[in-house]
Amino acid sequence: MTREQRVPRGFTGWHMLGVMGLFFGTIISINLIMAWNASRSWSGLVVENTYIASQQFNGKVAKTRAFAASGIEGTLAAEPRSIRYALARNGEAERTADRVVAVFKRPVEEHEDVRVELGREAPGAFVAVRTLKPGQWIADVTAMAGEEIVYRQAIRFMVPGERK
Repeated sequence: MTREQRVPRGFTGWHMLGVMGLFFGTIISINLIMAWNASRSWSGLVVENTYIASQQFNGKVAKTRAFAASGIEGTLAAEPRSIRYALARNGEAERTADRVVAVFKRPVEEHEDVRVELGREAPGAFVAVRTLKPGQWIADVTAMAGEEIVYRQAIRFMVPGERK
């Protein structure tokens, strides 16, 4: 058998090298794109210091159970140009809270985190003029009477609209 009979006409070692280059180039390019998207979209941080967070966890659970036993409940509404928070105890407006501080966080990003102080509109009703971008948020809401914490809760919610 001669060389012309074994290798198809026009297909040389350079062609094989080109095919292999395209194959591995595609795989490497896809991996680089996925790594870039992963590093850009998720900080990887759930808490700053996992050891300290683990030590505080049981205390937070105990406080949450105490708030639930007291009959106090909070509801959050993210409207187009405002954020509203209502606080009630056993179905009636909670009158002891005089201010509410909310920290809004994205579930997996840090760069859009924002701290908002909601002003008291009426007993148990608080509002802030603020617009949140569409998408998922976690609100860490703390209702206070002076410097004493009256109620604290974390709320995961969705702001409707198209995310840009």
